[in-house]
Amino acid sequence: MVSPRPDRLSVPPAPRPCLGRVTDPGPFFPEEGVALPRAQLRSYMPGDGEALAEATNASFEALRTFMPWARPHQSAAEAEATVRRFRGRWLLDEDFTLGIFDPTSGLLLGGTGFHLRFGPRQTGMAEVGMWVRGDQQGLGLGASVLEGLLRWGFQVWGWQRLVWKCAASNERSRRAAVRVGMELEGVTRRDLLLPCGELDDTLWFAALAEDSPLAREVR
Repeated sequence: MVSPRPDRLSVPPAPRPCLGRVTDPGPFFPEEGVALPRAQLRSYMPGDGEALAEATNASFEALRTFMPWARPHQSAAEAEATVRRFRGRWLLDEDFTLGIFDPTSGLLLGGTGFHLRFGPRQTGMAEVGMWVRGDQQGLGLGASVLEGLLRWGFQVWGWQRLVWKCAASNERSRRAAVRVGMELEGVTRRDLLLPCGELDDTLWFAALAEDSPLAREVR
């Protein structure tokens, strides 16, 4: 048996360094909201049900294409149960849903939040979701709120990775992500069932605290 030449011996690869190790930051009491240039974001509170019912009912035609939860006639009592559930999950550190309110009139303009779709808050990762009431769509509100939410999320909440996903046919959602500098990381094909029953691709965008200017900009 011939021994292999020393220069042909296989060398095991060097172990990869552990990047971005997650450590439990301990107790965390998030801010209840933040004032943005065009909107006030805050946690839903008991009593917000009537405002939620009004906004979603008035916006059904605008929301029905991409929002499977949209219904044409949601009662104030049903919406009140929803906002109380949102508030409960906030207090339990399970999910962080926010209302988008007009800073002057208090009108509910939409909803957003940091959603724990990848594990508990301690992972440092969350998905950002958003809907905007029908009469406010196409006016740049979504991108403005998304930019403020990313800045607040990185600088105050300490998120390390924030994800935004949307149907490939949702052009406004795609433009909002691009406008605020989120990177398109991939496309999953025909994995999203739209409310109309058709399949669509999903676009996956993300922003990282380590390379997003929004993590360092002064508000």
